[in-house]
Amino acid sequence: MRETPEGGIAGEATVLVPATEAHLPLLAGWFADPAFVREWGGRPLSRAEVSAKYTGRRRPAVESLIVLQGADPVGYAQYVPAGPREGGIDMVLLPRAQGRGLGPDAARALVRHLHTVLGWDRVTVDPEASNHRAVRAWAKAGFRPVGPRGSHLLMESLR
Repeated sequence: MRETPEGGIAGEATVLVPATEAHLPLLAGWFADPAFVREWGGRPLSRAEVSAKYTGRRRPAVESLIVLQGADPVGYAQYVPAGPREGGIDMVLLPRAQGRGLGPDAARALVRHLHTVLGWDRVTVDPEASNHRAVRAWAKAGFRPVGPRGSHLLMESLR
């Protein structure tokens, strides 16, 4: 087992660590970049919005995580409990980190954590159905399509 930072969730190529206020400058830069938010709400966010939503302030309702490749921050992920043994995850990677298998690796690590550590039976994602790259990445991470949810595709990973 490879060593991870305190509270880290290890994949083969990535580690997810809890986001904190110390990550605000990094996250504010990312969420202000139109290329980063293209698949995450579509609009850049202010520093105040990022601070309120993505630095861990919403715990335990939403758990915010930084995706690392080695020591290099390459993305943001979050999970949201939706019931006693299930919930959903979301993830966005920097454009330079996409297409390299890092998203599926981080997703598999997070799902494994949710199933084995938190005891979830069902984990869902809901990418835009037209975002074929994201749908393929979630499928590579072990998610299977369940059906449409508006313009999104509901996918699940069962224990």
